[in-house]
Amino acid sequence: MKPTRRHLLLAACAAPLASLLGCGQAESTTLIAPAEIDPATTCDLDGMLLADYGGPKAQIHYLGERAPVWFCDTVEMFAALLAPEQVRKVRIAFVQDMGKADWDRPRGYWFDAKAGYYVVGSKRRGSMGPTIASFAVEADARKFAAEYGGRVLRYAEVKPDMADLAGGAVHDTKM
Repeated sequence: MKPTRRHLLLAACAAPLASLLGCGQAESTTLIAPAEIDPATTCDLDGMLLADYGGPKAQIHYLGERAPVWFCDTVEMFAALLAPEQVRKVRIAFVQDMGKADWDRPRGYWFDAKAGYYVVGSKRRGSMGPTIASFAVEADARKFAAEYGGRVLRYAEVKPDMADLAGGAVHDTKM
């Protein structure tokens, strides 16, 4: 069957619409690599320089944004992701594997936050005081909990009340 003028016009009109509708889907399936902290990287919540503070860091890549949103602590990341008013589409969130990264100067060792193990309630402190330590391997999380206390949870088990940002500055000994 030879296309008619009507078919060609419909196809021409549908193409831009299809590309608009598919735009978000293509972007959401594109593989995203984690960014790396540099000396000027700042926390999007409070402006702190990430390189100046120890403990696990986080980054969220939102749909439609080129640069990640940085957090100087995993507690801040969980507070952002678990907030009931959170409506931005998350492409991926990365946290650092504290089983490999240096606690005092964490660089690299990023992994998908949803795949991780988290230690809540340990004695170790992050940039803003109590933190949620992130691990890619369960055995590393259990070893950390045995040494520093706390309990091991999966991503889905971390609840909003565990990511309490109230009073974080009270625990910050470097301010």
